[in-house]
Amino acid sequence: MAGEGGFPSRAVLRRPALRWVDVLVAAALLGLLYGVLRLAPALNAPFLPDTAPSFVSTDPSNLPYYAVRSLTRMFAALIPSVLFTFVYAIAAARLRRAEKVLLPVLDILQSVPVLGFLSVTVTAFINLFPGSALGLECASVFAIFTAMAWNMTFAFYYSLISQPQELDEAARVMRLTKWQRFWRLDVPGGMIPLVWNGMMSFGGAWFFLAASESISVLNHTYALPGMGSYAAAAIARGDLGKVGIAIGVMMVLVIGVNALFWRPMVAWSERFRVEESEAAEHPRSVVLDTLRRSSVPERLGRPLRPVGRALDRWTRPFGPAEHPLFRPQKRERTGDVFFAGVLAVLVIFGAWKALAYVQDTAGLAEFGHAFAVGAATFGRVVVLLVVATLVWVPVGVWIGMNPRVSRFAQPVVQVLASFPANFLFPFATAFFVLAGIPLNAGAIVLMALGAQWYILFNVIAGASSIPSDLREAMTLFRVGGRLRWRKFILPAIFPYYVTGGITAAGGAWNASIVGEIVEYGHHHLTATGLGAYIAQATGSGDFPRILIGVTVMSVYVVAANRLLWRRLYRLAETRYAL
Repeated sequence: MAGEGGFPSRAVLRRPALRWVDVLVAAALLGLLYGVLRLAPALNAPFLPDTAPSFVSTDPSNLPYYAVRSLTRMFAALIPSVLFTFVYAIAAARLRRAEKVLLPVLDILQSVPVLGFLSVTVTAFINLFPGSALGLECASVFAIFTAMAWNMTFAFYYSLISQPQELDEAARVMRLTKWQRFWRLDVPGGMIPLVWNGMMSFGGAWFFLAASESISVLNHTYALPGMGSYAAAAIARGDLGKVGIAIGVMMVLVIGVNALFWRPMVAWSERFRVEESEAAEHPRSVVLDTLRRSSVPERLGRPLRPVGRALDRWTRPFGPAEHPLFRPQKRERTGDVFFAGVLAVLVIFGAWKALAYVQDTAGLAEFGHAFAVGAATFGRVVVLLVVATLVWVPVGVWIGMNPRVSRFAQPVVQVLASFPANFLFPFATAFFVLAGIPLNAGAIVLMALGAQWYILFNVIAGASSIPSDLREAMTLFRVGGRLRWRKFILPAIFPYYVTGGITAAGGAWNASIVGEIVEYGHHHLTATGLGAYIAQATGSGDFPRILIGVTVMSVYVVAANRLLWRRLYRLAETRYAL
């Protein structure tokens, strides 16, 4: 404020005093840094595969340390998952020929179970870091990564291909470079679905925590300190009391992560909503409000601003991020034929080598048995998707279209989705045994506990992304009941439901690995299905049958995606994009 003589007043020149909120944020950051530094030596502890422990101690006093180790692995896997999402989704959305390869590959990667990755990567990571536990830690983080990345990639890919045409035209008019378009249009435009699906993927990764921390491969079990390995040890000993303690600690851990990380991310992502009228209520977060009142984040980000400006300058010689509006048809057809020919040669060569390996070991007839048991798992997946759709679509719309409800329901949904349901499998096993329920039917419930939440979260994200002006228009025109659902709500959430459906189907196939074969004490239940087939082959180190099982599962998933989900994707892109 200027004084009478035109000079700044004393209040303007005075340096801002140190505030309590700055002290709080700085102390939290220093505490986080201190914890990471204290934890680092344990990650590089000596490790010998032949003498590595198969179980961790089930002393409850170790649970705080186990919780920190598990949480570190989860966030260590989240970072490469986000990077993978950005690179893979951009390539699939921007490169026409690459899309025809990358999307089927993504379908296959999503269908490959966590145990399928572990059977190959554990030995490689151990050999990469000989004599160090860091190799096993990397294998565990990679397994968690495989449970996170695919859903986030699908969500971000859809946000890219469904960008409004006027935003694309604005990017062309402003001559944005590829780097500028990515950070100023692509990422902001896909932030809301990316955050919601990141939250869901993070929750889904908890489901496979036991498999990624207590790794059974090649007739040997490697146990890393963590909540998953603790639960696996307690379940193997039939100690329901300690399983219950682990469940309590996991609930505290999930609620804490939601309050301190995901709730602020959801509230922060609202700034990227594009609409003409402002919503009456927005998600709020005490943590986000504290960070906004503090000057610490702004001071930490200030040195990075010159880096951003330099990257803008350095990427300009690569040209603007414009897609050709017209391509010569003859040149396009020639390029397509050449690309398809090279791809066909590679696929045929790889399939020939794989079939020769199977023929020399398990025999090609084993594929028939794998497809037969795969049909049973496919039936469970279909039942799961139908029931989850009927139950969770109305619930997701109710939560997503009511910010006041979302404020209270979102943490509850996050806890339910993030809680590793396989911690409850011992209780479910005991119930199945007492009630005489065969696992062939009970496996549907166990698989649903790990897969149904993908539909709910995507529907919530879709409903919450509906512009407020459209909602107000429906209210003004008094459109309600069945007509409102058929003409407004279902078309608006349809693209998000497709994303949730395709990832829920992949998650269900993955969940079959731990849902079709369960153990508790001396009880051992096995269902007829492809998940049990792969789990048994992985535990015995039978690589030919692991390859057969993963291949058959990939065939089922890719066939369903090609015949159903991809057609729904195109329908959502061409007819129902807002």
